[in-house]
Amino acid sequence: QVQLVESGGGSVQAGGSLTLSCEVSGYSLLRIYNMGWFRQAPGNMREGVAVIYTLSPFTKYGDSVKGRFTISRDNAKNMLYLQMNNLSPEDSGMYYCVADLSEGYIGLREAGYNYWGQGTQVTVSS
Repeated sequence: QVQLVESGGGSVQAGGSLTLSCEVSGYSLLRIYNMGWFRQAPGNMREGVAVIYTLSPFTKYGDSVKGRFTISRDNAKNMLYLQMNNLSPEDSGMYYCVADLSEGYIGLREAGYNYWGQGTQVTVSS
């Protein structure tokens, strides 16, 4: 059973940066091919932020975060990260770490991920 625990959320001003972390337990990161971050703001649908597929390797970002966010993973530490730069109030929301054991590429399809963390809140003030 894969367990995901996010951390690193908080409150920042527009233009600031945050790094989110996701600690993975119960399964070796070496065998988890699809991982990523989704987010949801109040009243909005959940959206894919960034995903990483290790069999290629390959990363994909949502259009609204391209050039500002960077996803990375440390297999040795069983950790997933999301570096977020130049944050804007539109980036506020609950950020979820996701994972799936499928070998095929899932990308930003929310329904493709079977494992979700509890989320970490990001609030960006103007």
